[in-house]
Amino acid sequence: MRFDTRLVHSGQRSAPGTGDIVPPIHVATTYDRFAQEPLRLFYSRGENPTRQALEECLAALEDARFCAVFSSGQAAATTVLSLLSTGQRVVSSDDVYGGTYALFSTLSRFGIQVDYADLSDPAEARRALATDAALVWVETPSNPLLKIADVAEIGRLAHARGAVVVVDNTFASPALQRPLELGADVSLYSTTKFIAGHADVLGGALVCDDAELHARFAEHRTVTGGVPGGLDCYLVHRGVKTLSLRVARQTATARAIAEELCDRPAVIDVRYPGLPQHPQYRLAGRQMSGPGSIIGFRYRGDPEKLMARTQLFACAVSLGGVRSLIECPALMTHRPIPRAIRQAAGITDDLIRLSVGIEDPADLVADLTTALEGD
Repeated sequence: MRFDTRLVHSGQRSAPGTGDIVPPIHVATTYDRFAQEPLRLFYSRGENPTRQALEECLAALEDARFCAVFSSGQAAATTVLSLLSTGQRVVSSDDVYGGTYALFSTLSRFGIQVDYADLSDPAEARRALATDAALVWVETPSNPLLKIADVAEIGRLAHARGAVVVVDNTFASPALQRPLELGADVSLYSTTKFIAGHADVLGGALVCDDAELHARFAEHRTVTGGVPGGLDCYLVHRGVKTLSLRVARQTATARAIAEELCDRPAVIDVRYPGLPQHPQYRLAGRQMSGPGSIIGFRYRGDPEKLMARTQLFACAVSLGGVRSLIECPALMTHRPIPRAIRQAAGITDDLIRLSVGIEDPADLVADLTTALEGD
């Protein structure tokens, strides 16, 4: 099946007995069974049919064999870090989600070193991977600077060092980029964002082709309890069916907004992979099937006043949903990162991040134009 067909059909077998074309939501915590029966369903922290259907779907979207879903993207990220041991080294993109940075900040107490590098810069990526590493953590497009890293080249360098390559593909989603095809070992998602798409459910996922990695992820999830319930899995699975439709609309609108922002005197340094002036514009065109719907720009005025003036863009964290959002990373998503470190990475106090939804493009442009002209 092609990608758009998989979105609708993967993990969606009709229910036995009734023929429901939407499988039922399983909310039971435990299962009636005889002790002598082969182990199938035992306890819902380990197994749940609604969860398994979602995992089958998400694995199919990347032509992968395995997927483990979690109660949040943070739970998925924490599970990846469980692969590490004392004395090992992590190489990470230098501008990562604030929650990821907070997780990495806990690793030093376990004797694990984290080195940050601009992995969108080929020379810096080579320097960072010139010594051994156990894990390479790539955000592409990155959060919030929208840098694009060459996954294939980083995978080649990392695998020569015996490292596992994890790509946080949340900003792109499998509709625009499939990291396993590019050479990554694991695709990580906050399914809260584009995959679910409606800002009404938390979730995370780890997709891979390696049976041993998947077994370790699933075991860690069962032991630590970072599992999503049946209703949450149903909501994510329902949302994924319209992923291509939503992303296509969001991307087209984001391109129009990014081009409009370039002409606004209150705006400097528009960051969008679909603009020719983006430093990795050509790489984005090769690696992704579209530039996505997240836009960054620096604003000459007061970010808080700008965000207060928008009517359609809600001032809120998160991204990837049907409603458009506006935020200032330094004040919101990346506030946990010390200011000096933020500034060194390029996350300035005047940076604004937009998540473009599915509203009418003309209305969104008018909303931003009015807000920008307020000063």
